[in-house]
Amino acid sequence: MEIKSIKKTLELIKSKKISVNELANIYIEKIKKNKNLNAFIYFDEKTLLDQAKKIDNIKTDLPLKGIPLGIKDLFCTKNMPTTAGSKILSNFKPTYESFVTNKLLDAGALFVGKTNLDEFAMGSSTTTSFFGNTINPISSDSLKLVPGGSSGGSAAAVAAKLCLGATGTDTGGSIRQPASFCGVVGMKPTYGLCSRWGIIAFSSSLDQAGIFANNIEDASILMQEMAGYDQNDSTSSKIQIPNYCE
Repeated sequence: MEIKSIKKTLELIKSKKISVNELANIYIEKIKKNKNLNAFIYFDEKTLLDQAKKIDNIKTDLPLKGIPLGIKDLFCTKNMPTTAGSKILSNFKPTYESFVTNKLLDAGALFVGKTNLDEFAMGSSTTTSFFGNTINPISSDSLKLVPGGSSGGSAAAVAAKLCLGATGTDTGGSIRQPASFCGVVGMKPTYGLCSRWGIIAFSSSLDQAGIFANNIEDASILMQEMAGYDQNDSTSSKIQIPNYCE
């Protein structure tokens, strides 16, 4: 079964033409076949399947129910390591969830793993990670191209169809540049629209959470769930979130 978009996948899940567990297994195979890209710092098959089973058991419809997402390894995640691409944090396991990832989980998203990045998001090529370089999926066997950075792992994962979307962070181009390198949609939203709470900081006055997707509609669906006011972030905008999908 070909998985084309978030909207179509939500329709398949809602109509019970595919289960979240079946979907998880599709992406597990995709990720295994593309290990050479080194798009993920953390990927655990059992954790992914356990998460899929829990989502399948939820009887109510959720806005992102079962949608497989990659999470840049700069976002703190309670049940997954958070390294920021650094040896210093290679054993760090947060006891809390970032505001953005918590919102995505509440919406029913399926986290397939934590994506690679330049160490502490300081770079523009995803070649400074302690966990090795990420390769751009458009590379040939003889020419290994960089995916851009610092969110290169997320951009590469979306471009290689290893997930239907991914989070990133952008300080001076770390979403927009890798999106252009890998040929996917990347969005750095207006500062304050997405909370920075639980994201390992680079430059707090410029850092902003954002997204990668395969098309504009998918990006709008993800932004609808990520955006929102957070009392734990003094720079978070207290505004009404419009329907980005209209």
